[in-house]
Amino acid sequence: MEITKATLTDLEAVTELFDLYRIFYKQPSDLDSAKGFIKERLTNQDSVIFIAYEEENPVGFVQLYPSFSSVSMKRLWILNDLYVKETVRGKGCGEKLINTAIAYAANTGAKGLLLETAEDNYSAQRLYEKIGFTKETNYFYYFTI
Repeated sequence: MEITKATLTDLEAVTELFDLYRIFYKQPSDLDSAKGFIKERLTNQDSVIFIAYEEENPVGFVQLYPSFSSVSMKRLWILNDLYVKETVRGKGCGEKLINTAIAYAANTGAKGLLLETAEDNYSAQRLYEKIGFTKETNYFYYFTI
């Protein structure tokens, strides 16, 4: 398995995975919009995407968005999207993608890497805790439109 930082040459592969990721979250398939969204992220360097290939087949990706901590005056990365094709789940692809994201955060001098997951996503929680993430208990998160 090879993991590389995605560029526009990976647009079709990332688009396919991103569409599958959205379908996993009960969104309708929309390859055209997915392609436009990913192309915009890559072109504007709004995010960093790492893609996993197994024998030249795209099998997973992780997408990081930049943020900052004003208190510590350091960069912070948000691990926003992680997806691994069902056919390769359980083979360590997700763990390798997350470890690549952690290394990237460290190499950019970031304070850390933040992620969120659903309360009932137990398999993801086990993976995150196995890798070394700790569940935040000191803060509440609020959301509005």
